[in-house]
Amino acid sequence: MLLQAIINGILLGAVYGTIGIGFSLVWGVMNIINLAHGSFIMIGAYLSYTFYIAYGIDPFLSIPIVMLILFLIGYVIQRFLLNLVVRGSIFITLTFTFGLQILIANICLLIWKADFRSINLPYSGVSLSLGGIIIPVIRFGIFIVAVILTILFYLFMKRTKVGLAISATAQNYEGARVVGVDVRNIYSITMGVSAALAGVSGALIIPIMSINPFIGGPLIGKAFVISVLGGLGSTVGALAGGLVLALVETIGTTIIPSSFQNLLGFVVLVLVLVFMPQGLFGKRSYNE
Repeated sequence: MLLQAIINGILLGAVYGTIGIGFSLVWGVMNIINLAHGSFIMIGAYLSYTFYIAYGIDPFLSIPIVMLILFLIGYVIQRFLLNLVVRGSIFITLTFTFGLQILIANICLLIWKADFRSINLPYSGVSLSLGGIIIPVIRFGIFIVAVILTILFYLFMKRTKVGLAISATAQNYEGARVVGVDVRNIYSITMGVSAALAGVSGALIIPIMSINPFIGGPLIGKAFVISVLGGLGSTVGALAGGLVLALVETIGTTIIPSSFQNLLGFVVLVLVLVFMPQGLFGKRSYNE
């Protein structure tokens, strides 16, 4: 039972990592705690659901389309709205993103209604059995996709001009402007990339959980815990934070009732803040 819980936690942890990376990116680069990040995940899940129901497109195959749509949404929101207040106080940006989260939730409520939505894929019940350990094929596929996207994001931040410009802006806003970086555009790209990663997370979770227009709140809570656990400003840290949170939740529920699952994550968060405030891999920028 314990080994099975560990396997389940590892498979879930990669998805949590993608949730945390996008949230941590915006926080680390623009110093914005984006409370609408959970709603971006929700949009990604709804889009993947709609593509499957209306056109029969497998959620895994819809990922590129979902990423593009969410990138455009994030880019436009940052370019024409958030850039107007991005240099303001954290209270202003918190209020703005909180209002945005409510707006998105209500738009989704109008489009998809309040019913819980889920996808039952033809291979949802297929599993691999290894020495008594059950590995659902769909969860393993989600794990592989999440790891690949995390690696691609790491390479994007480390090896491309845009990624290096994002890192430079995160380290020194004025310095980046002096050397010719279009900071407003970099901020917009950063939000677009964050939203695209959130969309991927939504597309990955829709085959394994039900969604409704109000799941943004619980999801942003997980993103916050993951980012702090891993350490703000670290791609590897976000993946590690996701793995830690998932393992704590899955292993913990073998001991205590599953209704306390979310509580376990916040208990670990408090312990990390007390004994390791920088997180597991805390960095000042995404150069790692």
